[in-house]
This record gives sequence, structure tokens and C-alpha cells, in this order.
Amino acid sequence: MSKKKRLIWYVILGGFILMQAYPMERPYVSIDNPADIIANEDVPDEITNMLKSACYDCHSDETVYPWYANVAPVKWLVYRDTEEGRKDLNFSNWNTMSKDDKADILYDIAEEVTEGDMPMKIYTLTHPDAKLSDEDRKAISEWVENLADSY
Repeated sequence: MSKKKRLIWYVILGGFILMQAYPMERPYVSIDNPADIIANEDVPDEITNMLKSACYDCHSDETVYPWYANVAPVKWLVYRDTEEGRKDLNFSNWNTMSKDDKADILYDIAEEVTEGDMPMKIYTLTHPDAKLSDEDRKAISEWVENLADSY
């Protein structure tokens, strides 16, 4: 390997190492969430499993971070997506919302899931168990619409 190529590799490696030092706070994680939707609504086991595998990493305080979520620049994306997902919907805060807000969110969930916008494609690439079949999407949509109608 020529000196020029070796120098380029050293610069790339040095840049990667320096990126790791950039401070970024990991979004909060808690498994004790008494206001969670699953703790406060009648959620069938099948739906619970789908929510946990396809939604909870970004839309609850129960995020499970994979090993690569500790490595920049990937961690920057994971942390940002988690924070944004929780801003839009945080299942862990379910019982702190008004009935109208809950109903609106549930209808939004039905639309996002039915149209295939959630879970995000980039998420299912690294979490194949989060992929939802058409039947899964229909089951979630029907459940959230029925729950929304009950408000």
C-alpha cells in the first residue's frame, strides 16, 4: 500500500475515533411505566407482541438499544429517531393524555400502520421481527380503531 493510501486510511480511522468522543445523551429508558397503554387498556396478547416488537423501541420509554447504537454516527441517528418518535407518540405516557388526544393518536396509528408508513423501513432492515404482515396491519388497525371509538 502506498504512503498516500495509508495516510488516507489513518485520517479516516482518526476521524471515526474522534466521532466517538462527540457527547450525546442517550434517551431515557425505563421498564416501570404505570401509565403505559398496555398497563391501562385491554390490549390482546397478539397486539401487545406486535406493539413491543414493531413500535416500542421508538414510541415508548422501554427502548432496547442494540450494540451499534453505541457507535457514532449510527448512535446519532438512533437517538434522534427515538427522541422524535417519543415526541409524536409515547405509549409509556398513555394515561397522562386526554381522551380526545388518545382517540386522535389511535386513528393516526391506524392510518400509519395501514399505509405501511410504520414501522419505518430503515427500522425493519435491522429489526426483521418488527416487519408487519398485511394481517398484522389489519389486526392493529382494527384494534386501535375500536379503542378510539370507545373514547
